[in-house]
Amino acid sequence: MAALAALLCGGARGRSPLLRKLMREVKYVERSYVSKPTLNEVVIVSAARTPIGSFLGSLSALPATRLGALAIQAAIEKAGIPKEEVKEAYMGNVLQGGEGQAPARQAVLGAGLPVSTPCTTVNKVCASGMKAIMMASQSLMCGHQDVMVAGGMESMSNVPYVMNRGATPYGGVKLEDLIVKDGLTDVYNKIHMGSCAESTARRLHITREEQDAYAVGSYRRSQAAWGGGRFADEVVPVTISAEGKPDVVVKEDEEYRRVDFSKVPKLKTVFQKENGTVTAANASTLNDGAAAVVLMTAEAAGRLGVKPLARIAAFADAAVDPIDFPIAPAHAVPKVLKDAGLKKEDITMWEVNEAFSLVVLANMKMLGLDPQTVNVNGGAVSLGHPIGWVVAGTPVSGLVAARRPSCLCLNPNRFPPIPINSWSNPFPSHESWKWQTPFLIGHDTELRPVTFVD
Repeated sequence: MAALAALLCGGARGRSPLLRKLMREVKYVERSYVSKPTLNEVVIVSAARTPIGSFLGSLSALPATRLGALAIQAAIEKAGIPKEEVKEAYMGNVLQGGEGQAPARQAVLGAGLPVSTPCTTVNKVCASGMKAIMMASQSLMCGHQDVMVAGGMESMSNVPYVMNRGATPYGGVKLEDLIVKDGLTDVYNKIHMGSCAESTARRLHITREEQDAYAVGSYRRSQAAWGGGRFADEVVPVTISAEGKPDVVVKEDEEYRRVDFSKVPKLKTVFQKENGTVTAANASTLNDGAAAVVLMTAEAAGRLGVKPLARIAAFADAAVDPIDFPIAPAHAVPKVLKDAGLKKEDITMWEVNEAFSLVVLANMKMLGLDPQTVNVNGGAVSLGHPIGWVVAGTPVSGLVAARRPSCLCLNPNRFPPIPINSWSNPFPSHESWKWQTPFLIGHDTELRPVTFVD
């Protein structure tokens, strides 16, 4: 109350001693954002993710906040900077029931960052992780911070069941699964997201056979990517300790090895019994995992002697009717390409979040994309779909894949993409950076361009 009273005192001459003291100590009070003629250039300098665990699988012993801590710690180590350089953090997390207060702060402190690090948890369903990266980029662009961490985390294995307070009638109680209630249900139409996918399949005439074929291809690409060592640079091993048992080290995604191709065409449809198209095989799965990136201004990268991976070129959101969420990327891509000064033909690789095979097929159809350039290392159908993680993990995988030049796109009712360019030249000064080959990253809820650096 004393501080509030001081702030309510008259003009500059009438400021209380307490207010003058606060203004001296809190430097951001004096910061002006309008005095700078241009926005800061923002770069991504490192990216890391945990393996993706199957539902109730290899990572189920760890809460989302611990997985997030491991990803943050790995990203900072890859950046080669002191933890004290990180000024703020944003982490996406959707299914927060039972996690405790401020999940992002738990992850950040768990990674060993100073207690003075401000933290914000972002919930934008599947786009949470990407939106966290977008918000961090905006903060860096306007000069509010110069080094930040952003990403996403989820442990769907640890999501609780709930019941309404006081709902204890005679004969038993009804429990609700928060995975379904808070993560996978269209609250406006009261239907599962899979039913939304069925609606889009009918509208765009996309068949069960097309979706099955795409899913098989996703698994094949993920298997080839792991077999070829393409995920080695992005995945940090996770050690699981249990009392009285030897430690278990999880080094690899779990989901892509669980497929039986002979069963794919035989599975029953899940959300529409008659003439349905979506099955357990051509939809993404429930999973655990976390991903993080370190972002900074180009000036900070020069000061710290860090070579960037990518430059944030633009970002855009597009909103559609909730039932039409699968096609939101097709509305966001033109916006972000325009903002980035790019054409569709400039993009050499696309990453579209595979919430369902239908999502990728729909956006390829609407945007006229070459299937050979889309999700070249597989996606969420085969690798897994931890909700708050997936759109942070998509940029991580996209950045690594784009070292072989490329683009990435995501997908609920809004959508963010990122164009990315490869870079050459060592580090004499950031003016010498040369950006090449754009790729686009996006999600079913948002979209933004990045420029990738080689």
